[in-house]
Amino acid sequence: MRPTSFLHFFLGTVVCFSALCIVNAEDPYRYYTWTVTYGPVSPLGVPQQGILINGQFPGPTIDAVTNDNIIVDVINKLDEPFLITWNGIKQRKTTWQDGVLGTNCPIPPNTSWRYKFQTKDQIGTFTYFPSTKLHRAAGGFGGFNVAQRSVIAVPYPIPTGEFTVLVGDWYNTSPQVLQKKLDSGNPLPLPDGLLINGLHKSAIFTGQKGNTYKFRISNVGIATSINFRIQGHTMTLIEVEGAHTLQEVYDSLDVHPGQSVAVLVTLDGSVKDYFIVASTRFTKPILTATGILRYAGSSIPAAGPLPIGPTYHIHWSMKQARTIRLNLTANAARPNPQGSFHYGTIKVVRTLILANSAAKIGGKLRYAVNKISYVDPETPLKLADWFNIPGVFNLNTIKDTPTPGQASFGASVIGTTLHDFVEIVFQNTEPTLQSWHLDGYSFYIVGYGSGNWTPDMRRRYNLVDAVPRHTVQVYPTGWSAVMISLDNKGMWNLRSAIWSRRYLGQQLYIRVWNDEHSVFTENDIPPNALFCGKAKH
Repeated sequence: MRPTSFLHFFLGTVVCFSALCIVNAEDPYRYYTWTVTYGPVSPLGVPQQGILINGQFPGPTIDAVTNDNIIVDVINKLDEPFLITWNGIKQRKTTWQDGVLGTNCPIPPNTSWRYKFQTKDQIGTFTYFPSTKLHRAAGGFGGFNVAQRSVIAVPYPIPTGEFTVLVGDWYNTSPQVLQKKLDSGNPLPLPDGLLINGLHKSAIFTGQKGNTYKFRISNVGIATSINFRIQGHTMTLIEVEGAHTLQEVYDSLDVHPGQSVAVLVTLDGSVKDYFIVASTRFTKPILTATGILRYAGSSIPAAGPLPIGPTYHIHWSMKQARTIRLNLTANAARPNPQGSFHYGTIKVVRTLILANSAAKIGGKLRYAVNKISYVDPETPLKLADWFNIPGVFNLNTIKDTPTPGQASFGASVIGTTLHDFVEIVFQNTEPTLQSWHLDGYSFYIVGYGSGNWTPDMRRRYNLVDAVPRHTVQVYPTGWSAVMISLDNKGMWNLRSAIWSRRYLGQQLYIRVWNDEHSVFTENDIPPNALFCGKAKH
């Protein structure tokens, strides 16, 4: 019997090891090599130098699946240091890959650097773009789509196909000239026009009559909110920045700077061409770009005038923005990846009230948060934190609430503890719309209001089914409130998505930290990390 018993044990051991190998098998890898160059573009008919990726404007779309490993080798052929950030990709445990100057030294000219990160527990519609200077005003942006795994159901009918739609404002002026204008203390003028996928009037999206298509719509502009609509067709909202939403039907949608949405559109009209229209909000004059939704086989031009935009504003109200919780976690669009909880029942341990303002420092225009106008130190904050380099930043530069007095320069870092549950109130003191983005996270948008926020406003919060997203608009002289579980250790950029404001100081960093050094909470510094400033290899 002993040989038989040993055989059973041996076979069982082999099966166990095989199962272990299956469980621990790595997720798929996707490899990209991107050469970043200047090249001629003329999207509004004015020849200029744009930033191309592999000769493309806009850059190539990344199509990935939940948990894929993404490897991007960026070869910088520009004459300036350069970085790309991955807008909405949470970089779980990999703050080193975030691609902003608070976490990364920029890639020097004529060198390359490899990004390596995972689309961990995410689905949704995202983008990438340059984070250095005003480079994104010249291009270098593209779509980043993360699909669900094939074995996971989604809470909407599977579309026949999908389209990536990048809408944004455009300047005929070079980013260097725009930068000099800001450096001299002057605000940027109104953009010269709008683009859809890098084109002003000729972007074409072709489908078959009777079929339904997913449109992934992102605002990649640097200044303006846009309204998006399709002539003769309605749009069913299904996803907002990685969260499935209540499937309500709209004739048009507002998408603010940095935001992304996904909608379903059924081609149920006559076989012909229909206008796709994007127009600016809150601008005089109103800028417009058009594309074409083409039914296959159509040679008939789009009929009639352009569809007129709405007279109302989509506020992402609590009714409109309710999250469908069914299949949300199973589909890896997890607003609470550290475990099951309901955000409305968790005690807030800290409240941050962040007020934006325009100010003059040294006689020049700057933008500030709680009276601090951010300036990037020569040494990235994350490197200084990792190597305990003194004199780069401290946690007392910016306060938790607005402060009186004159604005001043500083490297603003708010220190928090890993797993803190925090309330952030964005207080807009100005008569223009603001748009705020946080790297590394999604937050629950629990309330909007006009005037100044007070603690009494909490009675109006939606603590039941708020939608999680990474970018929130704040209406003129109003406030927006979010709640967030700080479960992703690292140094994370909280910034204005209106790029001139970010460039002139409307940003800060949130340091999420604990005293445990463990790869279970944060990856070690990558072996190919770049060094600069006081951080020496």
